[in-house]
Order: sequence, then structure tokens, then C-alpha cells
Amino acid sequence: MRAEGPPPLPGTADPAFRGTADRWNPEQLLLASLAQCHMLTYLALCALGGVVVTGYTDDADGTMTEDGSGGGRFTEAVLHPRVEVASADDVARAQELHAEPHKKCFIANSVNFPVRHEPVVTVRGA
Repeated sequence: MRAEGPPPLPGTADPAFRGTADRWNPEQLLLASLAQCHMLTYLALCALGGVVVTGYTDDADGTMTEDGSGGGRFTEAVLHPRVEVASADDVARAQELHAEPHKKCFIANSVNFPVRHEPVVTVRGA
């Protein structure tokens, strides 16, 4: 895949469909897009709200169903953001802010399956 600006991104089918595991497949890219959109929107909301985030990771996963004809669809995606904040005073607000990105994210608003969030917020050094 190519776009103006970033380096090429090697793509493939899922290994179950004769692809290779060393390249990105469309299903991974969809989950990555959901996770990235949530993260960027969330971090912007935290910055605007004065919540200092010192770390962020996400292990998004999805559930797919095959339709019997060789095709299928996602039936759900679950984001698992793990957020580290600088202060214990920010934990509750950092947790609450995870509801808002889904309403603002173009990617999450474009899919026809539920996207759930199971965030964990910890304090740096705790």
C-alpha cells in the first residue's frame, strides 16, 4: 500500500487465506485504525482536560464470522487501552474520558459493528 508521504506498507492476506504473517492484513489494519483513532482522540481530550498521560498501549482484538461462501464480517471489536497517568488525582477522569473518543472518531463511526472499550488506568510508578 502506498500513499503520498509515508513509506510503503507491505500487505497480505491473513495466513488462513494463504497470506504471510510478516505483513499487515486488512483485518489487522482495520483494528489498528480503530485503536489509533481512539488513542489520538483520547490523548487530545486528556491534554485539553489537563490529564497528563505518561504511557499508552492497546491490544485491540476483534471477532469475525464467516458466512459460508468464503466471505464474512467483523461482529465486534474490543479495544484494551492501558493508560498510565502522572498523578493518582487523574485516574478517575482518565477512565471517564474513554467514552468520548468513540463519539468523535471517524473510523469508529464508520463501522457497522460494535466497538467496545475495556480501559485500564494506572499511575506512573505505582
